[in-house]
Amino acid sequence: MQCRLFLVASEADAKRLYAALGTEFEPDGFAIAITDTDEAARLHTVELYVDETEVTETQTRITSLLSELGLALPVEREDLPDIDWVAKSLEGLKPVRAGRFLVHGAHDRDKRRPNDIAVEIEAGLAFGTGHHGTTAGCLEMIEQVVRRERPRNVLDLGTGSGVLAIALARWAHVPVLATDIDPVATAVARANAALNGVGRLVHGVTATGFAHRDVAARAPYDLIIANILARPLMKLAPDMARHLRSGSSLILSGILVRQREAVLAAYVGQCFRHVRTMRRGEWVTLHLKR
Repeated sequence: MQCRLFLVASEADAKRLYAALGTEFEPDGFAIAITDTDEAARLHTVELYVDETEVTETQTRITSLLSELGLALPVEREDLPDIDWVAKSLEGLKPVRAGRFLVHGAHDRDKRRPNDIAVEIEAGLAFGTGHHGTTAGCLEMIEQVVRRERPRNVLDLGTGSGVLAIALARWAHVPVLATDIDPVATAVARANAALNGVGRLVHGVTATGFAHRDVAARAPYDLIIANILARPLMKLAPDMARHLRSGSSLILSGILVRQREAVLAAYVGQCFRHVRTMRRGEWVTLHLKR
């Protein structure tokens, strides 16, 4: 479960705190934001999103930072509900095009064109329909990388609803191991793969990072795709290096523009080189090679 830690302060104090939190936490990949809460009272809210398991440690770090800044502000907590993001994303949205790929719901099958690589995704309890900038960016990068490199052994780490794994399997006709930490997401990905006629190519497993026998057994990979968040991506850099075949490609997303340099630094430290960055709104997708 994700939690929102937030503090309400005057405009001046909020801006000081936001800058300090950015220095303290953004290298670790935390998402931090500042919003205008009460224009009349000139109050702003500074918020930081963390996993439930990291709340206590993060609150302690924030309290220490407040002391250094001379601010006496309470750190408040909000537990974020589990939301059916796929269902919400599909409500009223048109099909999304990313390169040759078309991501759509059953109600938009008539929008397919003859040369489209169509991925039909139905509502389920897993994020990732192609409408989010990170997913669309990955699809575009996949098209470019696969066109040049023709990978034969692919890992989609953090598959969500399976969009990326399905798109790759449909286009390149190669087996894809699709993993997710959430068993619901894994089940949704399997169902969507079957719906798209690639159930035999997409193998879904529930795994935390690389900690699964199937992930180890199939290594090394000649393409790894990971559309998660900046902080876990940075932590996984050594494992990515160990499981990727030399000379092969890595596609990373779920990274805010301001987090790009920190993520790149983590991978350069593992002997990866940056090939290209693709930006969609406030999100970037990275292509790296090792």
